[in-house]
Amino acid sequence: MKIRQTLYTTVVTAATLLLAAGTVGAQTIVKIGYAIAQNSHAGVGATTFCDEIEKGTQGRYKCQQFPNGSLGGEREMVEAVQLGTLDFVDTSTGPVGNFVPEIKIVDIPFLFRDYDHARRYLDSANGDALLAKFPAKGLVALVWTENGFRHMTNNKRPIVKPEDASGLKMRTMENKVHMDGYRTFGIRPTPMAFPEVFGALQQGVVDGQENPIPVILAAKLSQVQKYLSLTGHVYSPSLILTSPRFMNKLTEADKKVFYSAAKVANTAQRKKVNDDEAAGIAQLEADGMSVIKQVDTAAFVKALEPAYAAYAKEFGAENIRKIQDFK
Repeated sequence: MKIRQTLYTTVVTAATLLLAAGTVGAQTIVKIGYAIAQNSHAGVGATTFCDEIEKGTQGRYKCQQFPNGSLGGEREMVEAVQLGTLDFVDTSTGPVGNFVPEIKIVDIPFLFRDYDHARRYLDSANGDALLAKFPAKGLVALVWTENGFRHMTNNKRPIVKPEDASGLKMRTMENKVHMDGYRTFGIRPTPMAFPEVFGALQQGVVDGQENPIPVILAAKLSQVQKYLSLTGHVYSPSLILTSPRFMNKLTEADKKVFYSAAKVANTAQRKKVNDDEAAGIAQLEADGMSVIKQVDTAAFVKALEPAYAAYAKEFGAENIRKIQDFK
């Protein structure tokens, strides 16, 4: 009897130890998607985010990346995060206004003066106040990240002033703020998910598109576009999004790890944008693009006056001015 009891105790103890080891050693795989290549600024951000999470949780969490829009366009990935079928997305703000309307204000053309202005505003309490709007919509915004200032490309002609863009059928994001602004330039905006853009340009479905230098590089758009005009017409922020459902599963300590990882990822992503901006134009010229470096910015701003009247009604003139005047 004593031997049987000892044997039973030994078996239970061993089983308990095995279960404990399984719990400690268990690894949770989280999925993160983004629209462009893994060697892009978004890929750098996602890789840094994943590395920091794995390090901060001692390997209990590990990422699986889905670059190149392999899970769909940005809008589809944001929807997947809401539904819980995707854990994270690094997305431009372009489609996010369809989910969190207050975010659309940062997509207004010629709102930010330069990178320093945009980054300092979004990193301030003003940017935090916008991030606080997300949970009510079934999303959690961990951090602002970045795409960069958007420029126009096309296959028809150089664009120096708004009239040069008139009549061009140009791919845009699913973003009413952008589209309303571009119509004042005479552009025919054509909303399209990013995974479809290269083929649409190649086949002539659209004449052009508009994106930051890092995106133009990563997507190899020089292969299907002749002219690049450095219009810098919109600063394009991005975000690392997840869901309240995912965050509520985490311990308080792990939540801190994920938020910290997102901040480190933002720093890495912005650095990659800086690097691409510094070297990208020369690379695109070497790839055969004709780069128009001097555009009539004042004419583009003047053309936007009707759109700005509509933006003032939607967002409040004072709210727009508060961003423009931010020091």
